[in-house]
Amino acid sequence: MSFPAGHHPSVEKRTFRVLTLLWFLLPVVAVSFKLWIGPSAYNNYLIYKHVFLHVVERSDLYAFHPEDHLYQNHYGPSFSLLIAPFALLPDFTGAILWVMFGAATLYLAIRRLPVSDAARAVLMGIIIVEMTGSLQNFQFNTMLCAWLILSWVWLREGRVWPAALLISGGMLVKLYGILGILFTPFSGRYGRMLVAMSMSTLLLAALPMILSDPVHIFGSYEGWYHRLVGKNAENIGTNLTDGMQDLSAMGMFRRITGWYHVSNLWFLIPAGLLMLLPLARTERWHDPGFQMRYLAQLLIGLVVFSTSAESPTYVIAVTGFAIWFIQYLPRPSTLAWVLLFAVIILTILSPTDIFPRTFRKAFVSRYGLKALPCVAAWFVITRELLSGRYPKTEPPHAHPGTAARS
Repeated sequence: MSFPAGHHPSVEKRTFRVLTLLWFLLPVVAVSFKLWIGPSAYNNYLIYKHVFLHVVERSDLYAFHPEDHLYQNHYGPSFSLLIAPFALLPDFTGAILWVMFGAATLYLAIRRLPVSDAARAVLMGIIIVEMTGSLQNFQFNTMLCAWLILSWVWLREGRVWPAALLISGGMLVKLYGILGILFTPFSGRYGRMLVAMSMSTLLLAALPMILSDPVHIFGSYEGWYHRLVGKNAENIGTNLTDGMQDLSAMGMFRRITGWYHVSNLWFLIPAGLLMLLPLARTERWHDPGFQMRYLAQLLIGLVVFSTSAESPTYVIAVTGFAIWFIQYLPRPSTLAWVLLFAVIILTILSPTDIFPRTFRKAFVSRYGLKALPCVAAWFVITRELLSGRYPKTEPPHAHPGTAARS
């Protein structure tokens, strides 16, 4: 994968360096403004910080705590360990470092993808605005995206234990991180993966007890389950308004048709089958093009088929789309260009101030159109995976030290 002839390598390197600088600079500048405004502007970080503090204090993690922050926590008790180093610092310092850590984790994951620097620069260019928007809201999504990519990379390399730790961690923080287990066929080590997942899940689930006690942590897991059930109902309820929750295929369908009470199962069961069916093509498991497309399909699918999807969650879906798009370099198809244009306009830019507020409320928010290009891309990728019809390229260039399977 490379740019067309005529692009000098030094130009590509300079472009990549500029993108790397912007990758870290833009989120820090964006969150600095929010920190300057005051606590109401960085409420998400306060929620995260107090997951740790409430575990230590043995308080209910899922109750309203208006004295500490607005809204409720939706993350698992294990998140307390991840946020602990940042929660112990003053808010400004902790929040800045948290955002930089999220950007650095996703950057590291992208660096580990087996693609050329030219393709990597295109990928970063596509997702940098969406990533900045997610980190501006102090979201965990960039980290979850990175963990899923790294678990894919490590399973391709046969490194089951670190992959299992990331998949278990993602599941115990935000539940749908468990989907990373679908990358297991790329390693071929099923028994070891089963043992690694079991042990890492038990370990990570129990670790918060060092900050609290077993009774409180077990009770917190039960409270987490009830909070997620309640949150799902709340997300679906936003379709009756112009809210920016449930920006999923289901939410878009409900908003457009007015059929607000259709069951999620009408979408989730077919989507789940379409995510599993490509794995039946066992002869493709070690095809780099198939592997990359499957990673893209999963990253998009876990967002567009989740009622928890909101605008900052789309850094995961946009990253999945970008991973698919760079498979077509140096000559993307017309369809790839059309989908890229739609993703940039509707998914990335439409929620920003570039678009008039009236337009956003009347169309994008009202009908959940942020999801539309990613849903379309998901079906295109699924068709390619099932049919096996996609451009065959040379095996991607591996990152130094990466033993890519082929």
